[in-house]
Amino acid sequence: MIPVVTNKTDLSQLDCLAGCVVLIHKPEDWTSFDVVKKIRSALRIKKVGHGGTLDPFATGLMLIGLGRGTRELGRLSGLSKVYRAEIRFGAETDTYDRTGTIVKETDCTSLRIEAIKKVVAEMSGEIQQVPPMYSAKRVNGVRLYKLARKKVEVEREAQTVQIFNAQIETWDSPVLRMTLHVSKGTYIRSYAHDLGQKLHCGAYLNQLQRTSIEQYRLEDSFTIEEFIATYKEIDGSFTRS
Repeated sequence: MIPVVTNKTDLSQLDCLAGCVVLIHKPEDWTSFDVVKKIRSALRIKKVGHGGTLDPFATGLMLIGLGRGTRELGRLSGLSKVYRAEIRFGAETDTYDRTGTIVKETDCTSLRIEAIKKVVAEMSGEIQQVPPMYSAKRVNGVRLYKLARKKVEVEREAQTVQIFNAQIETWDSPVLRMTLHVSKGTYIRSYAHDLGQKLHCGAYLNQLQRTSIEQYRLEDSFTIEEFIATYKEIDGSFTRS
């Protein structure tokens, strides 16, 4: 059994030869690969990987496999996820989030919470979602974001995803804050964009935090610095493989 390491785990009691999966809190402006690279370099472990990407502007929970723990990542990547999302109405961007260029602006001063609630309810359960151009999804073997950077847009097939729960937390026009429990493969950026389209009022994702991956919780995670320091304190007891 590959152990899952939280900030409550006694690392000195681990079966070092088995490797592990660690709960890590990704900071803003780090790519998922940045997290892997930092841990691999700092701890001199050859096999390090992650069980699902987060956009650089997003923060929150990542599952990082070390040593033989990387074998678990395929299974873990299929787990459902919960996000806190902040969606801003009145504009659309080419990336569907705040890092992109505004391509359209709309007057949304008349938008009311009753209309938002109705569309949120319609966008629950099993829905069809088109991946954004700025994503790592491959079309004909090419990552979409590579094409997007060249200003090339291609046809993308809609995929079936599940919105298990969509809860509105606050509405302070033009900003909507939500908690979303979704299936693997759901793009919250696309959800924000589609919500704006259905309300005839552009929208983009302004902030995003992943708070859980099924039973694994953000509050049980390490920061990158905390994990590296804790690891070094017990003299590197994980497998170096």
